[in-house]
Amino acid sequence: MKAATPTLFMVYNADGGILSALGDMVHKIVSPSTYPCSLCALTYGPFSMRREWREFLSGLRYAKIFLYRDELRSDLGMSGLALPAILRACGPGEPEVLVSAAELDALADLAALIALVEARLAEVKN
Repeated sequence: MKAATPTLFMVYNADGGILSALGDMVHKIVSPSTYPCSLCALTYGPFSMRREWREFLSGLRYAKIFLYRDELRSDLGMSGLALPAILRACGPGEPEVLVSAAELDALADLAALIALVEARLAEVKN
């Protein structure tokens, strides 16, 4: 999938599907410190996307696409990328990493993620 308009891809370190989603929900509740997707942990509560993240994303001039790790190769033709990650694309070609897995793993909270995404988008000024 190539982005014709500026697009942000949120790629989760989790598989898609209802059974995976249910397992992830239980994992986040029972053992949040061992949950492998820091992007999920920062942006979602046990049942839905956090309001602050949803509102932040809705204010951006980018299209937003949410992908799971099992969709990365089929939808973007990418593999070997450390996940989770936030990617940015502005036209044809492979998206670039806007926020890496290591950066996501190091963030303390959602406010820090929002500040980092704002700063990175301000740097690229597309």
